[in-house]
Amino acid sequence: MFPVIIAIAHMLGIFSSVNALMATRTSQGAIAWIVALNSFPLITVPAYWIFGRNKFKGYVKARNTLDEQHDQHITSVRRKVEPFRFKAGNKQHGMVGETLAQLPILNSNSVDLLIDGEKTFDSIIKGIGEAEVYILVQFYIIHDDGLGRRLKQALLEKAREDVRVFLLYDEIGSHSLPRGYIDEMRRAGIAVHSFQSTRGSSNRFQLNFRNHRKIVVVDGKTGWVGGHNVGDEYLGLSPKFGSWRDTHVKITGPAVLELQISFLEDYHWATDTLPDVAWEPVAVPGGDAAVLILPSGPADDLETASLMYQQAIHSAERRIWIASPYFVPDESVLSALHLAALRGVEVRILIPDVADKKLVYYSAFAFVGELLREGIEIYRYLPGFLHEKVFLVDDRMAGIGTANFDNRSFRLNFEITALIVEKGLTRAVEQMFLDDFARSEKMTIQDVENRPWWFKMLARASYLTAPVQ
Repeated sequence: MFPVIIAIAHMLGIFSSVNALMATRTSQGAIAWIVALNSFPLITVPAYWIFGRNKFKGYVKARNTLDEQHDQHITSVRRKVEPFRFKAGNKQHGMVGETLAQLPILNSNSVDLLIDGEKTFDSIIKGIGEAEVYILVQFYIIHDDGLGRRLKQALLEKAREDVRVFLLYDEIGSHSLPRGYIDEMRRAGIAVHSFQSTRGSSNRFQLNFRNHRKIVVVDGKTGWVGGHNVGDEYLGLSPKFGSWRDTHVKITGPAVLELQISFLEDYHWATDTLPDVAWEPVAVPGGDAAVLILPSGPADDLETASLMYQQAIHSAERRIWIASPYFVPDESVLSALHLAALRGVEVRILIPDVADKKLVYYSAFAFVGELLREGIEIYRYLPGFLHEKVFLVDDRMAGIGTANFDNRSFRLNFEITALIVEKGLTRAVEQMFLDDFARSEKMTIQDVENRPWWFKMLARASYLTAPVQ
């Protein structure tokens, strides 16, 4: 019996090798998978079909169907927002972002920077309370704890007022969410669904794709996006991490419709239905923020999140500051950082001193030495866990969203980022960075070189796992 199992495993290894040859992004990755699939098929064949894919084919088909069914409606929306289209001073930079997002940069918005959990969720709960017609809510993680119940109660109250409420969560990120939490909202008429990344026969075994987006939209007029999930730890109440450093942004104006488009694409994938929502852009009087909402994910033709970061780095003329809890860039992004430093751009990277993922912590030491030698400044945030995903380009533009600086966000997760051009916002982000740098320890080359040999070996080995971290 065992020889038969081995023979079948090798046949599946050969079949999987062909798929890896045709689908794997890099030649190095294809070679690694092919060798492993044919050498150790019993172990690597299941691993390949769970972790080896980097395109979410089913979602692509669903998106195409959505576009075909609603092409006339989408065309109408694009026509309505055209008067608010931002004419970028640097057309090349604006065109790249718009092409990646397949959405326009829109003017006449106002933006509010929300630093840490209390301000963020006070703003979100207040906004939910002001909803008149509908609420769209999407989070990667929702916990049934103090904050989770506070959000649930706010949504239940609006449902009782006949406001339509739609809630999406990721089934892997929210794996501990009890059934009773969901059932209570469904009994109140709230449409609650998991994203269902394993939906469809071709996706049954894929566990590596996650919907990491965090979106709230109220009446198509106001929206929130950023790094916070729903859990007490995001309020700094975690016994393990204590203080939790995170950033969100509140957007009011026409750009909220772009947040809405992203939510509806995900909702359509999960349910095969579409909520009836408003599509009239509402300008903010005196609103001078230009905003582009850039969704990204494994259903895109290009590696949108990676290209977004590379474009931001290449466009920087004076400085590029980046904050990310998971800083494990690939070779192309590392090269962009090196080139920026060689051009005389001030490159600063802010990462946590205490990581919640050991592999990520060790991986960073595999490459930070070469960055430090180029004059790139790396700061380790000391007071608690740094979870924000923010970058600042010169005094011109800030990015705030859900995309980390790692392979998972670049290629495996559904992410979303708000790219904002507004002087007040960029000044506020600059000050936020400066405050965080002041609470951080600046790394030196000795911090890397003085590590013991076993630590350096562990760092290199951990970096090899970056494609699935």
